[in-house]
Amino acid sequence: MARQASKGRYLRAFVSGFFVAVPVTVTVLDRFAYVARVEGASMQPFLNPDGGSECDVVLLNRWSVRNYQVQRGDIVSVLSPRNPQQKIIKRVIGLEGDFIRTLGYKNRYVRVPDGHFWIEGDHHGHSLDSNSFGPVSVGLLHGRASHIIWPPNRWQQIKPCLPKNRGPLDTEEEDG
Repeated sequence: MARQASKGRYLRAFVSGFFVAVPVTVTVLDRFAYVARVEGASMQPFLNPDGGSECDVVLLNRWSVRNYQVQRGDIVSVLSPRNPQQKIIKRVIGLEGDFIRTLGYKNRYVRVPDGHFWIEGDHHGHSLDSNSFGPVSVGLLHGRASHIIWPPNRWQQIKPCLPKNRGPLDTEEEDG
């Protein structure tokens, strides 16, 4: 009899804990951070450098982009302008007001409009990015990649950096 009572207590504790843990977990994943698997070659060589079957897994920080604040060189997750059911991971090359030299877009040079940014994959020949669909609205921003968390031998913090010869034209001229 005592054994059944303790089983009932454990079951009630588990159920009540479950009903607390699920909403907390959903809130954390919705507001703060979540993990995402990076598939494909568009961000090589930085992400998925081996190109094999093992994909990098990144931690996407949602809290850091809650006010749509990103910087050049950040790797971000956005809803695809072509397919809103899909999220894509690319590098921010230019911010609003920047002049960008494109890599195959319909115009050779583009001024990034207010409320938008320019994103590109690191592997230009294998990336569906702003060179295909133009500047991306900041409203499509979903998260900023802060760490590579899988595979273990690639664990690292992701720091913003621009690929060589990519970025706004005025910044390149000042540096050169």
